[in-house]
Amino acid sequence: MRRREVIRLLGGAAAVWPLAARAQQSTPVVAFFNAGSPAAFDHLAQAFREGLRETGFIAGQNIAIEYRWAEDRYDRLPAMAADLVERRVAVIAASPRAVVAAKAATTTIPIVFMSGSDPVRAGLVASLNRPGGNLTGVTLLAADLTQKRFGLLHDLVPGVGAVGVLSDSSSPVADFPVQEAQAAASSLGVQTRVMSARTESEIETAFATFARDKMGAVFVTSGFLFFNSFRAHLAASAARHRLPAAYELREHVVDGGLMSYGPSLAEAFRQVGRYTGRILKSEKPGDLPVMLPTKFEFVINQKAASALGLDIPAPVLAGVDEVIE
Repeated sequence: MRRREVIRLLGGAAAVWPLAARAQQSTPVVAFFNAGSPAAFDHLAQAFREGLRETGFIAGQNIAIEYRWAEDRYDRLPAMAADLVERRVAVIAASPRAVVAAKAATTTIPIVFMSGSDPVRAGLVASLNRPGGNLTGVTLLAADLTQKRFGLLHDLVPGVGAVGVLSDSSSPVADFPVQEAQAAASSLGVQTRVMSARTESEIETAFATFARDKMGAVFVTSGFLFFNSFRAHLAASAARHRLPAAYELREHVVDGGLMSYGPSLAEAFRQVGRYTGRILKSEKPGDLPVMLPTKFEFVINQKAASALGLDIPAPVLAGVDEVIE
């Protein structure tokens, strides 16, 4: 090969390499920032990726995803959020709890959250329709959700006169779902006994107290710790004390709980993925309205019902979306 051709080839390679490097650097990086653990949220991370895919973004092809798991160590969240900001990720997709740390860490990086409570009341956004700022997302909050779930529990356990209400005391908005549960019970003429818990031993104490005080069933309010860390323990305690218990989310019933009625968590995380993709295409988070639930699930665990000696009334069974055998 002549010297002139070698120089031409080397010059061409020198031009291509920086272009390739720049192309690699231009791949957007989004963060999946979660206060919980992969064991509890892996299927929801998959739903998030599905939402991204619907908007044209596929992990490993035209987007990179960095996962951050606090493993229920909430004290780690601020440092993890600061690290994501330092890395200049394009978007932060944040779970409950994690979103608070993310919001405190940046006012410029877009944040898409999944919230189990009212995001306006929690101070995340100015309003649902026009969030403003750098945050938007999805909330599980829905009108009359507690009333509907309490009514289904009442139908499933006919004649129940008193219900224990179990609250996640680690939640910053724990009082609100308790008040809703008490209002729903009052409308049905049912008495309530409220107890709070944030550890396995406190959950066990609460169920033992409900059983001793002759509660006919237990209404478990929403709570991040209840979902992430204690799903199986809640179901086991309810079974041990032979107490029918109602939960908000399907995942509790999959792990042995009796029944749930509430929004689809998988659909919520799918929507977080969709919003993340739209922001990557240059839409502003402050212009994207916070999404309310659109898909609700009534789920019953047949094995748990049989263990409690419950015969599911035909009208209740007719309205069930899924029976887990």
